[in-house]
Amino acid sequence: MEKSRKKAALWLLVIPYIGLLWPPLYNMREPALFGFPFFYWYQLLWVPITATLTFIAYRSTRHDD
Repeated sequence: MEKSRKKAALWLLVIPYIGLLWPPLYNMREPALFGFPFFYWYQLLWVPITATLTFIAYRSTRHDD
């Protein structure tokens, strides 16, 4: 049970990769947010998402000695 839970936590690291893998999916100007084209704010949105997912994966897999 513990091993499968750690493996699932590591799969969280794949989510940002998939979200940013293929630029034609998000290579557009509209919808703009605060004057920023979609292309830019979509990528910037992934920064805190990736940090959060990395933190969760780290906390789920670290070994407290």
